[in-house]
Amino acid sequence: MDLRSLFGFRKLDNLEAQHYRMAVIGLLVFIALMVVSGIITFSLVLQGEEQTLVPDIQDMELSSALVKLQEKELYPRVSLRFSDDPESKGRILEQDPLPGAIVKAGRRISLVVSRGAAQDRVGDYVGQNVDEVKVHLQTVFSSTRQLITIREPSIYVFDKAPAGMILEQTPPPETELSGPVQLVFVVSRGPEKPKVKVPDLTGLTLAAAVLQIEKSNIAFQFTQRPAEAREQPGTIVAQSPAPGSMEDAGTTVSIVYAAPAMQEGQVSGLFSQELPEYPYPLRVALFAEPPAGPRLPLITVEHSGQAFTLPYTVPEGTVLVLQVLNRVVARVEAGG
Repeated sequence: MDLRSLFGFRKLDNLEAQHYRMAVIGLLVFIALMVVSGIITFSLVLQGEEQTLVPDIQDMELSSALVKLQEKELYPRVSLRFSDDPESKGRILEQDPLPGAIVKAGRRISLVVSRGAAQDRVGDYVGQNVDEVKVHLQTVFSSTRQLITIREPSIYVFDKAPAGMILEQTPPPETELSGPVQLVFVVSRGPEKPKVKVPDLTGLTLAAAVLQIEKSNIAFQFTQRPAEAREQPGTIVAQSPAPGSMEDAGTTVSIVYAAPAMQEGQVSGLFSQELPEYPYPLRVALFAEPPAGPRLPLITVEHSGQAFTLPYTVPEGTVLVLQVLNRVVARVEAGG
């Protein structure tokens, strides 16, 4: 064999081997670069976005708070709410997350911004009904501390204006609210009424006596006892002051009622409920709600409060309902 040929083949083999080694090394380097790149990418994914500290922006003006958030690459989500401080309008009441929390940049921060007080000035209440004004103020300040309250009791005077109408107020309308304010009202009792004639109720049935009471609009108070001697059960047997006497409006007429005879399926008694003393008479009504059938009115009168009493004879299981200005103040089962 020719030695050059032999050596030539060996030289070719060496070149192929060298190329093979270089290809392997290149492949290994490529794989290493891919691995390193994957590790770096994975690390960046784990690290996420840049983190930042939530600043304290509570009680700041909204414009200043937005600048603070922008500096931290944070974004606001704003909601509005009334406050009990008239001077807080436009300021941050609450924030979420709280100051000092670590969050990712770009996070939205929930802000509650004050709309100020629900009412920033004293209204003009002259000429309005005092009870309606009370309800109005409770409604206005239902979600915050009530900045406007009414001093109790108000000052009541006789006047030609309807009972309950506000005649004067202090402080005056349009007074700015810088804090809690207490209103002082001068309220009409209604025209001063002349003396009234006491009706004759003696001998009347309860139903007939109720009609006379509603018609004359006298103040009354019932007591009930068993019939004595020749007294007729279920009738009025005594009253004071005497029938026909002239009395000041609001003078209470004491009425004695002889209990009716017992009837099967019926229950009798004396309804009694203590009410507040009203500065002027309010419409008071007592109803009977029997187990079956419609609600039945027992009496409807203008009443000045304190003791409200009325005898009754109703089916067993009846519920007695007392209302003042259409608001239920008592529900009791008859005979209970």
